[in-house]
Amino acid sequence: MKKDKPVAISSDAFYFEKDKSNSILVLGVGNYLMGDEGIGVHAIQELSKMDLPPYIDILDGGTGGFLLLSYFEAYKIIIFVDATMDGKPEGTISLLRPKFAADFPTALSVHDVGLKDMIEAVYLMEHVPDIHLFTVSVNQLNPMTVELNKGVKKALPELVNRIVELCKTLHVEG
Repeated sequence: MKKDKPVAISSDAFYFEKDKSNSILVLGVGNYLMGDEGIGVHAIQELSKMDLPPYIDILDGGTGGFLLLSYFEAYKIIIFVDATMDGKPEGTISLLRPKFAADFPTALSVHDVGLKDMIEAVYLMEHVPDIHLFTVSVNQLNPMTVELNKGVKKALPELVNRIVELCKTLHVEG
């Protein structure tokens, strides 16, 4: 039984080959190896299994920080997906419209500094995209696991649906 070999593509080459003027980037951030902290990455993995419209691009931003800055120049609309410890019940999904780095909820791991610094840098750029942020409330971090806790895992399908619906709405408005 012959197995297909995985295809590796350079993210820069893939994401910058086409015109982004009518595209929306869904950017999942977080540390996949910290349990619930990786909900943004889990959302991107779920979206990758779907037949998405051509105007939706998805990216696992991991803990990329400044490495993600070039994407903010390429897209007019970016939807972030991240975890937050905001005291709300585990799995609560919130949609925010952050205008400054201070409007982003406190992140949970080392990507906190990189993400907030990157967002501050974005607001200094000539082109600032329309930023939307989906957060999922988490209660704890579980280092060295990719498993999500029950409440966060249960929220994943709704999160993915809300992301797709927001993309459709923003695409029609745009």
